[in-house]
Amino acid sequence: MLAVSLGVAWLVLGPLCLWLLVRGRTGERVGAVVALVLLEGGTIAMGDIHPAMPPAHAVAAHVEPSCDGRVPVPQSAKVGREIVLTWTAAPHECPAAEAVVRTQGRKILVWLYEGPSIGRRVSVLAVRHQRVFTLPVRVDGGRAALSVPIHAKSHEVLTDGRTGRRIPEHSPQAA
Repeated sequence: MLAVSLGVAWLVLGPLCLWLLVRGRTGERVGAVVALVLLEGGTIAMGDIHPAMPPAHAVAAHVEPSCDGRVPVPQSAKVGREIVLTWTAAPHECPAAEAVVRTQGRKILVWLYEGPSIGRRVSVLAVRHQRVFTLPVRVDGGRAALSVPIHAKSHEVLTDGRTGRRIPEHSPQAA
């Protein structure tokens, strides 16, 4: 609330003080300078009270610069309390990947990105109703897996966002 009040004070007093600096008498000019100094001091103090929040897409796992940037294609998915996506691991598989998840009707669209720049760039998809996760990748026996903390309902269809193809559900018997 304090930040909103300070913003409104800047919107109202800023132009008024500038007008008084140009057209006002000596006393009004001094008052305008004092008001601007107080507004600037309040803004600096707000930065100390409310430090800048980290970006929402902060890295959840340390990313090695030696990994190869690529766009993995999910080959199977296991749906439960979370969605576990699997694909064939690369020789230099990155320890983290970015998963962009968006719902569209009965579909859950999933885009995966890997690379050394994960967490340091803004996602290219800026669509409403999407969530971006930067998550650790597990590699076991040539298969890479990523657990996305979203619960899918039984009637929803997991779909690769790039190709539009359905991601086959992983059956426990095949494991």
